[in-house]
Amino acid sequence: MKVFITGGSGQVGSTAADMFLARGDTVMSLENFSTGRRDNLLDQERLTQVEGSITDWKLVDQLFSDFKPDVVVHTAASYKDPEDWETDALVNAVGGANIAKGCKLHKVGRLIYFQTALCYGTKPLQQPITLDHPISPVNSSYAISKTAGEHYVQFSGVDWVTFRLANVIGPRNVSGPLPIFYGRLAEGKKCFVTPARRDFCYAGDLAKVVVQAADGKGDGTYHFSSGKDVAIKELYDAVVKAMKLNDYPEPEVKPLGPDDAASILLDPSRTFADFGDVEFTPLDEIARLSVERWEREGVVGGYTHLKEARADIKTAAKG
Repeated sequence: MKVFITGGSGQVGSTAADMFLARGDTVMSLENFSTGRRDNLLDQERLTQVEGSITDWKLVDQLFSDFKPDVVVHTAASYKDPEDWETDALVNAVGGANIAKGCKLHKVGRLIYFQTALCYGTKPLQQPITLDHPISPVNSSYAISKTAGEHYVQFSGVDWVTFRLANVIGPRNVSGPLPIFYGRLAEGKKCFVTPARRDFCYAGDLAKVVVQAADGKGDGTYHFSSGKDVAIKELYDAVVKAMKLNDYPEPEVKPLGPDDAASILLDPSRTFADFGDVEFTPLDEIARLSVERWEREGVVGGYTHLKEARADIKTAAKG
């Protein structure tokens, strides 16, 4: 099978690419390295890596024409700066439209998309959130633009699968609390947590389901979620444990920001019905694998699309 992966050096894209390559598939990766790590996806047989952007329609159209993919796994996204509306709109909406259009024009067999759980807003009407919950992504540029991209996928008329995601983390993670906690603790700096709860899922567990979807399993919209959430403090404790720290600062507890959600817990029942029982890697194991990599190769990123969290990190970095 020929698989075209956008954002192929990102966390989800590279993890899925490794799985496709390991079983003998041919993969093309398109990556602009805005947030993807170059060492996430190394050169190997049956892999073609292209440096460029999904916003470049001429490039995208040419790659579709030359490679002739059977399946497209569209993981590329802008999430680096919550104030950079222009890049979010260009990458997530226009870029998403380019990929969907390319799939339609070149008769791709299946398009797999990834959507943020923030498409439901920061104050969902139910917990856990079911797939028929109203869409209300007016909490961030990231959520708005990712939802626009999802709409283009649905509009394209191609065979598509969308995974609306819980918090996906792991050793290739460059955003959110996991790399931020490690990076600050490694420098002996204090961290902060909020009362928020999240469903932290391992990128490798998601990638296994993506491979099944690429093989034709499922159709339409799914929640990738374990159906259980934990306090952010539990992730902090897992990182401390993985780093084997005996003397470490207790995190400061801060209230939720206006663009943050107390919890966004997704109902995964349709996913389990169509893809079977998903094995979810325990939080301590995710932290251990992540810390082991970062101790060897360093941590990068620490991005967040939450405005207040980003401001707090910048302020702390100056202190």
